[in-house]
Amino acid sequence: MFKGKNILVAGGTGFVGVNLINKLLELDANVRGTIHKKPPIIKDERIEYVEVDLTNKEDCQKAVKDIDYVFMCAANTSGAGVMAKTPMVHVTPNIIMNSLILESAYSANVKKFLWLSSNSVYPNLPTPMKEEDMVYGDMFEKYFFVGWMKQFTEVLCQMYGEKLKKSMDVIVIRPANLFGPYDDFKWETSHVLPALMRKVIERHDPIEVWGDGSDIKDFLYIDDFIEGILLAMEKIGGFDIINIGSGVKSNIKDCLDVMINCDNYENANIVFNKDKPTMIPVRVLDGSKSKEKLGFEPKTSIEKGIEKTMDWYKNVRKNHNLSLIK
Repeated sequence: MFKGKNILVAGGTGFVGVNLINKLLELDANVRGTIHKKPPIIKDERIEYVEVDLTNKEDCQKAVKDIDYVFMCAANTSGAGVMAKTPMVHVTPNIIMNSLILESAYSANVKKFLWLSSNSVYPNLPTPMKEEDMVYGDMFEKYFFVGWMKQFTEVLCQMYGEKLKKSMDVIVIRPANLFGPYDDFKWETSHVLPALMRKVIERHDPIEVWGDGSDIKDFLYIDDFIEGILLAMEKIGGFDIINIGSGVKSNIKDCLDVMINCDNYENANIVFNKDKPTMIPVRVLDGSKSKEKLGFEPKTSIEKGIEKTMDWYKNVRKNHNLSLIK
């Protein structure tokens, strides 16, 4: 499906975008990636990079010109600390860029458009979340800003994918908590796994964990996620919403134990700081729809994914490619 096709990866220097570009090159696609504040990470003459600001309509039109398929991976994202202090950073720029890139793709007759939503759209329930469990406005209170932004953009996607007289194929993906190579390892904006990996590898003493370590997440290794969204782009037509996750419950303390064992950190001293901001206590996705419609099943265990990610991070540090992780 992808060989010889013109494919836009919006957010070509982000975590998902970089890994997706690598895979699309393997599939012989003609890849265009957007860059904004960061320089290209994957340097390959087969990639056409365009420097754009996706909150600008003309730049969005430039990005989608002559494109067959769009993967909208660009977003303003951050960890719990930033979400607690400046929650509107998740709202205004994301609403603007999502609206403009959808409008531009539709006007340019793009064949398929895939947009990354979030598991923050779901209610505060401990059970695995099915796609139909999303209720407008019903979400974990700390996700109020990002959750409403994602819910609103899902409606925008439905407008273009289903409600217009001449529609565009639009796929909405609700991801699990992703991790892997090229993740954000910066202290200010990283999520929980890369932050803890750094603390283990850099031998923090003590290792500070935000919260009590009991939070349960659905962690998915990035290679599996990339496979899932490529299957979704290939197999889904019209408008649809689909979870891509592992369906496995993993708590933070157990993940940290895996990291400590992987890196042979003997006698690690762990301190739990309950005064630091944390997010939802339990969040797991139901993957039955993705298995049925896409044939998707994750291949990488949380243990193997952590090992691969830590090896990648240590190799980056060893080779002084610090721009990839800072």
